[in-house]
Amino acid sequence: MKIYDEIFTWDGWGGPLKLASGKCKLRIFDLKKGTNTRLAFLRPIIVIISDVPDSKMSIKSCSGHIATQVTEKFNIEPNRMLFIEYYPEIRYGDQNQYVIKEKYEAVDFKWYNKKAIEPKWRPLKSPILDTIKELMTS
Repeated sequence: MKIYDEIFTWDGWGGPLKLASGKCKLRIFDLKKGTNTRLAFLRPIIVIISDVPDSKMSIKSCSGHIATQVTEKFNIEPNRMLFIEYYPEIRYGDQNQYVIKEKYEAVDFKWYNKKAIEPKWRPLKSPILDTIKELMTS
């Protein structure tokens, strides 16, 4: 079940200068509240972030900072969360003949003093990828 689907603004760490602050599209799903019974999830909270055009920072460069603030704001236990970066398909060229395919990447963090550090990215594979794509279209 989708519990959040909005633009999320995060505060940077630059004090009054607001260095590294930005915004992203944030979707949060709680699979315990849904009707999806095909898979049992060790991490039933799915957090999906994606870039928005008018942000000052990319999600890739601030993923740990975003994960930290999302877990704090939404009271999410980090070890029960699957954190995903989503990049939609991009077409470019004079006639849109070139394509960068959409990409879903899981991001694993080490957690230290309730802060997400040392992100490691990995591609999502079936069957979890299929479930995530279903969630994105619901």
